Amino acid sequence: MAEVAIGILKDKLFPLLESEARLLKDVDKEVTEISIQLEDIHFLLKGADKRAEEQGDNIRGGVRAYDVSKQGLKKSTSKRSRYLPENELVGIESARVELVCVLLDGSSPRKVVPVVGIGGSGKTTLAHQVYDHVKGRFQCYAWVEMPQPYGREEILRILISELFDSTKASVPGEIHTMDMGKLTSKLREFLKGTKYLIIFDDVWKEDFWGDIEHALIDDQCGSRIKITTRKMKVEDFCRSLSSVHIHEMQLLPTDKAWELFCKRTFRTEGYCPKELGKISGEIVERCEGLPLAIVVIAGVLSTKPKTVNEWRKFHASLSSELENTVHLNSIIKILWLSYYELPYYLKSCLLYFGMFPRRRCIRNGRLIRQWIAEGFVKAVEGKTLEEVAQEYMNELISRSLVEESSVDVTEKARICHVHDLIYEIILKKTKEVRFCQILPRRANQSEFRGITRRLSIMINSSNKDLLFVAFSHVHSVTVFREDEIFNFIVPLFATNFKFLKVLDFEDTPNLDRLPEEIGRLFDLRYLSVRGTKVKMLPRSIAKLENLETLDVLNSFVHDLPADMIKSLRKLRNIYALNIEQGDAEVFPPGLQGVKVVGGIGFLKALQKLLYIELDHEGVEDLFEEFSKLTQLRTLGIFRVRSEDWSSLCGCIEKMELLESLNVGSASENEVIDLESISSPPLFLRNINLEGPLNKLPQWFTQIQSTLVNIRLYFSMLKDDAFETLQNMHNLLLLHLNKDSYVGEQLCFKKGMFPKLKQLHFNGLSRLRSLIFEETTLPKLEELVIGACPLMKYFVPTQPISGLQYLRNLKTILFRDMPMEFLMFIDFETVEHVRQVGFSYRDNDGQTKWISVPNIEHINRAVKREIQNKQDVTSTYWHYYNKGIQRRFLTVVVKLP
Repeated sequence: MAEVAIGILKDKLFPLLESEARLLKDVDKEVTEISIQLEDIHFLLKGADKRAEEQGDNIRGGVRAYDVSKQGLKKSTSKRSRYLPENELVGIESARVELVCVLLDGSSPRKVVPVVGIGGSGKTTLAHQVYDHVKGRFQCYAWVEMPQPYGREEILRILISELFDSTKASVPGEIHTMDMGKLTSKLREFLKGTKYLIIFDDVWKEDFWGDIEHALIDDQCGSRIKITTRKMKVEDFCRSLSSVHIHEMQLLPTDKAWELFCKRTFRTEGYCPKELGKISGEIVERCEGLPLAIVVIAGVLSTKPKTVNEWRKFHASLSSELENTVHLNSIIKILWLSYYELPYYLKSCLLYFGMFPRRRCIRNGRLIRQWIAEGFVKAVEGKTLEEVAQEYMNELISRSLVEESSVDVTEKARICHVHDLIYEIILKKTKEVRFCQILPRRANQSEFRGITRRLSIMINSSNKDLLFVAFSHVHSVTVFREDEIFNFIVPLFATNFKFLKVLDFEDTPNLDRLPEEIGRLFDLRYLSVRGTKVKMLPRSIAKLENLETLDVLNSFVHDLPADMIKSLRKLRNIYALNIEQGDAEVFPPGLQGVKVVGGIGFLKALQKLLYIELDHEGVEDLFEEFSKLTQLRTLGIFRVRSEDWSSLCGCIEKMELLESLNVGSASENEVIDLESISSPPLFLRNINLEGPLNKLPQWFTQIQSTLVNIRLYFSMLKDDAFETLQNMHNLLLLHLNKDSYVGEQLCFKKGMFPKLKQLHFNGLSRLRSLIFEETTLPKLEELVIGACPLMKYFVPTQPISGLQYLRNLKTILFRDMPMEFLMFIDFETVEHVRQVGFSYRDNDGQTKWISVPNIEHINRAVKREIQNKQDVTSTYWHYYNKGIQRRFLTVVVKLP
């Protein structure tokens, strides 16, 4: 870690010395000498961390933290903490078939299925694949990431929340105040007479099943409970209480290990070059068939030159780590090796994941902005700091140290997480080098005394934990607590943490104010009250001259006074949109931005501005200030009045670097008028328009080579406008929402949208039918159709045709659609689709949601729901049965 420190020092000090040298004469030589000395020290320290670790102990117990929901229980945001991408899995086909058979064997008694294996053997990956395939066969289901340690009440709250969510039922708001007895009764009542599926992932406590078994009722409905664990004693305890089927994970055989290695290492070539065959085989052999080891090593090798000498050097180091060690210790050593292979600046970025709870999925943007605020990101000529930071993230992902939880249509990571074993490495290193301190403490108080640079306050910490923090040196504070008492200790940060750079209160819902003393934090660069109850920012924020990110998203902040923001000259990002507390009577309904009456023009470093409202007095002078924001990449403005569109267009033309434009009119009757833009920003990639359009702006054709995402709401477009969209050959995402199209039929003709991956139709009240012609949408992966009430069966017209031509389709979702629409969809024409889901409203107006793993199950699911629907007339039902009953009766349900 000394390498990290000296590396950062070198990056920061040398430019500073150069700057001073310009002001002083005859010091160039001295500056050069200091630079050389720093380089020498950096070189010597580069191996010091590794040598120190080689003499150290094995991994010690790390801090295990957990989340609870905004109502007193935060469900883990990582429902899929899987490490291996599904499209690159090998060697688990037979295990998957075995577990599917067990879960769907038709027997009535409740059955427990433990999946046992060492860390990194693919337990979670296998469990989630099976879960995704079979959950549609159960009436309700839940995936529970086990917090460590856990409380029984906490687990029951997570279960109730997940199970209710799976049926789209409202989660009882009072569950966070219920005791163990009431929670058990509520859960048993919900599960009574129900066939349910529950997965408990990563169980460590040996008598876990004894803690939870009574709450999970057995009504002989064929319910299944699957547990993944590293401990055989967990399996033994389950066996003593219930009907159990054990599955023990096996290490990969040699051929499968080789297949996985090649897939991850030679992504471009697709095969191992002959000259690397021997050394590659030796490296794979050392991995002993453990999938995680193979993936991590492949991630490192994929970044190295593909030469025999380079790989032999790597193998020599790897061999010394693996000699005479058992599986888990071998993998820990391998993971350490992958850590030491990182440049110093990537080490800091990786260790930053230790600031978050285990298994937490973290927004990519949140991490990147905090890395920048901490000074981890080096300036590169011609690139923004955000672009460089994204390259850092991509590098960590390519090395398989960070996993993408979610990506956008451009394959850019939106949400990330790290695997449990990587997290263990991070916790060990952060503790050793005092990179960050995690509360509550997991060791003697004395171990935490002294200097610490970063502080992470977890959900179950107490106020007295803060007494052991050396306040004066803390640079970063991230909070995951939710109790009201926390309001009283917030001023402590402002008065004691003099050198704070990052202050993150995101999703701390009971925080309702910030103290005036926050203005003393002169070095603060990142401030987030996202997801809190804060209503007003203190005026002293005007003193935070180094602030780079201000995030008030989904808080109650509605005003940014001019005298506050005009002093924040280094501000790069403003996030201010409330999608939960907005007024449903205004337009766009339910959305609330912030009001600004001046001062914005001083923020010349601003790159993201989301969202400003313009339907108030005094906005006329704002447009001159907007035109000064020439560094802006993302702009979001709501409620633009008719008389202001021309001025706004003039501002947009001056924002030459703009990549994302989000604008909305002042009401559903006022037209969005962007026609006066003659020279649009040439880098514009994303457009989101909320309000009526007479037609699509003509300048769309000027940016069709760069435009990748279009989202339209309330646009009222007709066929001629849709023809303009057809020419957007590089479009990857198209969402037509809330009467953005008012025609009765949409036809996707041959050759249209050759690159489109995601297509959504939602709330198109006049649409009756969709037609997909052959060879249209060749890259489409996701199709969503929702709330289109006229899409029913009308002889001779079908509501949707040509699905069989969408050969790349992976997901189809039908949301809140008429049951008559679902009756006549020929799902068998798209048997290749992996995931299908549909919802409709029952007689009580409640939305019912059904999800099935693949097409082979959809017809039976539709039939079952129609039979349960009371308002289908006997005549219509007879016609339905006569028309397509044969298809239902002859469907063969195959194992996925």
